[in-house]
Amino acid sequence: MNIHDFINYKKENKKISMVTCYDHWSAQILNESPVDSILVGDSLAMVVYGKENTLDITTSQIAEHVKAVRKGAPKKFIVADLPFLSYRKNLSTTMDNVGLLMKAGAHAIKLEGADGNLKTISHIIESGVPVMGHLGLTPQMLNQMGGYKVQGKDNASSEKIYNDALSLQKAGCFSVVLECVPSSLAKNISEQLSIPTIGIGAGHQTDGQVLVMQDLLGVYLKNPKFVKKYNQLNEQLLSSFTQFNFEVKSQTFPSEKESYT
Repeated sequence: MNIHDFINYKKENKKISMVTCYDHWSAQILNESPVDSILVGDSLAMVVYGKENTLDITTSQIAEHVKAVRKGAPKKFIVADLPFLSYRKNLSTTMDNVGLLMKAGAHAIKLEGADGNLKTISHIIESGVPVMGHLGLTPQMLNQMGGYKVQGKDNASSEKIYNDALSLQKAGCFSVVLECVPSSLAKNISEQLSIPTIGIGAGHQTDGQVLVMQDLLGVYLKNPKFVKKYNQLNEQLLSSFTQFNFEVKSQTFPSEKESYT
């Protein structure tokens, strides 16, 4: 898949599937799946490193995870997040960070918001790097938003997100993530844009959907409303660990089958 396929999928009314993934072993499995694209998101700060939010992660850290994912999933289109403030200092620093992610193996980068970013986005694109936008609940703006809340619920904020989506398209983005916005707003934006929208907590009428792998596999006991668990991996893993512990202590593992003679 490439950025032209994103546009073609929208024209053909084919939905785009994207999974957020951070490591080599899971990327190998995704590589053999029909999932269209992989996002190496800054959410790895929380999922992998146990941080309270996405702010405490660096471009270098994300780049290392991009390398691992690229090795595991060479057949997939990989998008990498530009982390907090990595594209807000100056253009030179921004391009250094973009270069780091692309050289690590990403095919495109994603950044949050439109205000103050449009010229930067155009420059990145003019430099040969595809850009995916991100509107609605933008986790890097957590403190300004006052927490993880649905965005675009009133007329003013809804209109702002709509206009920002048009601005991102005009700046050259090949697609836009819409996170935690009312379904009606996501539908309206999706119908007006010629580039595809990727929803997460934005209803079913976007042009595609993205979920964090650990969420959809049921690793966590509690999840946001927009997550559907396609497995109960938490229970399966706990059962496996419990069984391993029992067999070690009862000396039934390793058996002759797992031993060398």
